[in-house]
Amino acid sequence: MNRKQLVNEIFTKKSFLCVGLDTDLKKVPEFLLNEDDPIFAFNKAIIDATAPYCVAYKPNLAFYECFGLKGMAAFERTIKYLKKFYPTHFIVADAKRGDIGNTSSMYARTFFEEYDVDSLTVAPYMGEDSVKPFLEYDGKWVIVLALTSNKGSHDFQLTEDKEGERLFEKVLRKSQEWGTPENMMYVVGATQGEMFKDIRKVAPNHFLLVPGVGAQGGSLQEVCKYGITKDCGLLVNSSRGIIYASKGEDFAEVAAQKAKELQEQMAEELAKLG
Repeated sequence: MNRKQLVNEIFTKKSFLCVGLDTDLKKVPEFLLNEDDPIFAFNKAIIDATAPYCVAYKPNLAFYECFGLKGMAAFERTIKYLKKFYPTHFIVADAKRGDIGNTSSMYARTFFEEYDVDSLTVAPYMGEDSVKPFLEYDGKWVIVLALTSNKGSHDFQLTEDKEGERLFEKVLRKSQEWGTPENMMYVVGATQGEMFKDIRKVAPNHFLLVPGVGAQGGSLQEVCKYGITKDCGLLVNSSRGIIYASKGEDFAEVAAQKAKELQEQMAEELAKLG
């Protein structure tokens, strides 16, 4: 999916919601555990219920890899289901890969050729040659970790060099030499608030993937106040606040309601753009 198509989906659906598929079998409704593939059964129900209100889905690979072959089979089934029945939804594989060049090339082949997802989260710590292999695929996106919402983000990301440039700003500035707003996004945690102003000073046109709205306490309105652009420029992710809103048999219906509530707030924010 290219940038023009993504922007069109956002304004057509009046939503920039990404639903995180962080499927934990300890948290799904108990009756689903009787299914042959409970992870996929849960994902399918969530997808069918929330698809009208979102433009993207983000399965987090940790929640699939922990179950070995069964978990990865459920991940693959989920991707194939999305591509068959919801082909206009943007798919983010949240895997945070990043290694020396030849290893990154294999990771890129895995996600962009074997699974054929639209985008992949990538850790940039090892520099240009660890990121470039992911950028060699037309129509695919690299989503670089820039400023995350976890407590430990202060350990490295906010440290300053002698010129006063913070590490996350250096990542934003340097990585723009490798990719463009057409194939590179950045992860910026919703809990960073006014820091979005600083992000936009360095990366005014790139899309931002924003986790942390909902269960982690990030404010959609604050994210939009400082981070939205004329073509939106945001994919705001909510995982637990949507998919685990109910543990009963109505879990999908409740998830749909939570997604709809966020979509309606997003429609209001998009309307402000005129």
